[in-house]
Amino acid sequence: MRIALLAHVRQRIRQPFAGGMEAHAWQLATGLSRRGHDVTLFASGDSDPVFTIDPVVDMHYEEVFPWAEHRGSAVLVNHLDAAYAAACERIADGAFDVVHNNSLHRFPLERRWTDRTPTVTSLHVPPYDALHGFVRQSPSSRHRLTVTSSRQLKAWWPNDTPSEVSVLHNGIDVEQWRFGAKGNGTAIWSGRITPNKGTHFAALAARKAGMSLIIYGAIEDPDYWAAKVVPLLGADIRYGGHLDSARLAKEMAKASICLFTPCWDEPFGLVAAEAMACGLPVAAFDMGAAGEVIGDAGKLAKPGDVDGLARAIQDACLIDRTIARRRAVEMFSQDVWLARCEDLYAQLCSASVAAAA
Repeated sequence: MRIALLAHVRQRIRQPFAGGMEAHAWQLATGLSRRGHDVTLFASGDSDPVFTIDPVVDMHYEEVFPWAEHRGSAVLVNHLDAAYAAACERIADGAFDVVHNNSLHRFPLERRWTDRTPTVTSLHVPPYDALHGFVRQSPSSRHRLTVTSSRQLKAWWPNDTPSEVSVLHNGIDVEQWRFGAKGNGTAIWSGRITPNKGTHFAALAARKAGMSLIIYGAIEDPDYWAAKVVPLLGADIRYGGHLDSARLAKEMAKASICLFTPCWDEPFGLVAAEAMACGLPVAAFDMGAAGEVIGDAGKLAKPGDVDGLARAIQDACLIDRTIARRRAVEMFSQDVWLARCEDLYAQLCSASVAAAA
């Protein structure tokens, strides 16, 4: 199939990934290409040159209009509207079989575009005002939507769910995130270092549980980092930098446990699945889809409860690492995920042909 993958452009789609959405888009483009599809990635022009890229913008917008300064501003909105309008035109004229839309922008949801090219939209965030109404009006025979968890499905459609909407768990390359048979007694935390990811809670809980912790990830919010995380750093709490996936996977496999501390309605939690694939049980705040992803491979604490998370760390360390690996492989492997994507594309294209006839 000729597939247009439409990404968001806040960050570039290349390693080291700024967060889960960038990893998702990169893995989707990589995986579909390996399965023989002709993939064009519509993303920022500074994304990974290994892909065939049709640039939505020349450079990811954090580099030009930092989100912290321009969130919701007219200059940023106009910049993105013009870019996505032009990209939608190019996609519509490009004779693609299907669009997989991960942009979080309203234009690709509109019928004037989905009626021209069958579209799957994957939602990676909880509902928010700028997108909510457009999403709710968009399902059709030529437009299907996916969410990453049952928790997210209820957030977007608390009552009746349209038949065009389904849960599609994110997938990971379980051959890259390899199993480590034994941990070294340390805990690991990975992700965007920002308040809604709760990095400092992980540090506090690890210290209370008597475990050393290594923090990995991009420092997205320097003020939060300086005020809440840096004062906790020491011999037992260290920052390991922002690593690409290969190096992070090696560090993951050495650790004994992963700490996952969402402080918002986390739609999935890709880092938890990656850690589980490496054999790590997970101690997490019971927020968003954390419990749905972790299942019997971890223990949960109430959001913000440092004492409870410390107890969860101690309890989760007793879980057999093969349980975590098995859950990741069975539920979140790239092969399972990509096969589901291909099924959705085929169903959508068949429905579109039938509707046209």
